[in-house]
Amino acid sequence: MAKEIVEDIVEEIVEEIEVVEEEAGSNPFVSTVHRVLMAGVGAVALAQEEVEDFVGKLVDRGELAEKDGRKLITDLSDKRKDAQTRVQETAQSRVQETTNAADRRMEKLLGRMNVPTKSDIAELSEKIALLSEKVDALKARN
Repeated sequence: MAKEIVEDIVEEIVEEIEVVEEEAGSNPFVSTVHRVLMAGVGAVALAQEEVEDFVGKLVDRGELAEKDGRKLITDLSDKRKDAQTRVQETAQSRVQETTNAADRRMEKLLGRMNVPTKSDIAELSEKIALLSEKVDALKARN
């Protein structure tokens, strides 16, 4: 049971990492982070298996009841899931902060270089559309 839980969690993490890698493209930084995260996933899986083996030995020796052993493994798995969730949330917020900071820096740089931003172009497009409507209305009067 615990092994299945670990396999499911490892599979979820691998899928999330693959999604992030696909979104980032062939960025060398992202591929390095991907390798580090995959190593972490492997370490988590090994640690979970070691805990299961250790608890199994305690149960076999009679030092721990089987029910208590299952509860211990489940509790450890739940704590790890909670920690994983916190780490994911922290990572997501840091990625968002970094992205926002990069966007602000890029906008400042483009502003210094007098390059119009996407919002500047959209604003000008709206003004051109309004002016075109007014010209068409004036042509229709004449």
